[in-house]
Amino acid sequence: MTDAEGLRRSTSGTEGLRRANTGAVLRALRELGPSTRSELAAHTGLAKATVGAIVADLEAARAVAEEGSRPGVRGRPGRPVALRGDRFVSLGLELNVDYVSAVVLDLAGGVVSSTSRSGGTSDDLRDLARSALDEHVGPDCTLVGTTLAVPGLVRGDNRTVAWAPNLRVEWGELADALGSLVPDQQVEVSNDANCAAYAESHHGAARGTSHALYVTGTVGIGAGIVQDGELVRGGAGFAGEVGHMTVGDSSALCGCGRRGCWEAAIGLHAMLAAVGMPELDTPLLTAESVAERARTDADVRAGLERVGRDVGLGIAVLSTVLDPQVVVMGGYFAPLGDLVLDPARRTLDERLVSTAQVRPELRTSTLGIEAAALGAAEQSFGPVLAGEIDLPA
Repeated sequence: MTDAEGLRRSTSGTEGLRRANTGAVLRALRELGPSTRSELAAHTGLAKATVGAIVADLEAARAVAEEGSRPGVRGRPGRPVALRGDRFVSLGLELNVDYVSAVVLDLAGGVVSSTSRSGGTSDDLRDLARSALDEHVGPDCTLVGTTLAVPGLVRGDNRTVAWAPNLRVEWGELADALGSLVPDQQVEVSNDANCAAYAESHHGAARGTSHALYVTGTVGIGAGIVQDGELVRGGAGFAGEVGHMTVGDSSALCGCGRRGCWEAAIGLHAMLAAVGMPELDTPLLTAESVAERARTDADVRAGLERVGRDVGLGIAVLSTVLDPQVVVMGGYFAPLGDLVLDPARRTLDERLVSTAQVRPELRTSTLGIEAAALGAAEQSFGPVLAGEIDLPA
């Protein structure tokens, strides 16, 4: 190895360590909120001098700012630093069967904007993305990254949609359209359930839970698995495609062309068939209408009871395999709440194979229809918070 090669490797190692340490400080500020340098050093295990140098660099980049002093260790004044929300943002998008969503998230984890519109075409998504960028990204605010959530199988390269049976989209045209909006960046692509699970783990009903399962509730049914705040993706990145388990009505035709899929028994269209009601602009508006009708209509309640039993059958299978602490039900399930979850809980109790198994707690999502877009935006910050890349200059 030549001297020049050794120097390059040394520099690369030094830069990698610097990025990793910076990521540790950023994650600590996300977790702890405003903190003194001493508190950050104690939390990260880094030397206080190292933390001081990192904070100085982040201040120069306008990523953090000092707050008012407060009593510190042994009565000495400490000046907390906090993440700034006005300098760096990420964009999360979702393209689904009948709606599109966009979320702009700042470095501190604050939601700058959150919007959904009916429609499910590339043009709908492009227009919504352009509006979000025009309103929230400019000379004084830098876009760190963009991630698109889709209801389908996404390969481990975070770019290739391998299978999305419920969408009729020309992926090449969509990639070109989004690329023209952010020409200097690669738009990442991720499964919608994975994105929503990530959002629930960091912002919603699964926050503070070490092992959680998130189940979508739209036209399609999918799941995201989160362990200690990180997604479990599987060997090819396809883990969580639960909507096509053979659970529920064995005669029901699924959007994938087969019969007997769980999605065909508990997806949005299956729920509406069970209660005899029409679909509205979005899954949440539709479910809110169904919940309102269920207050006075016994037939609607009975239909939801049947859907809930099929929900419980699938969760029993998943609980036996995955043993989650918490199962978060998102999408249309959230407005229906216990109308579906109570029969699901009863079925879960009946179907778990042993009394030694701990029944997971069933919760509804707290993040609304934009959960997947929020998780997509959060994932866009992932490489920075992991110390893999620097914040853009």
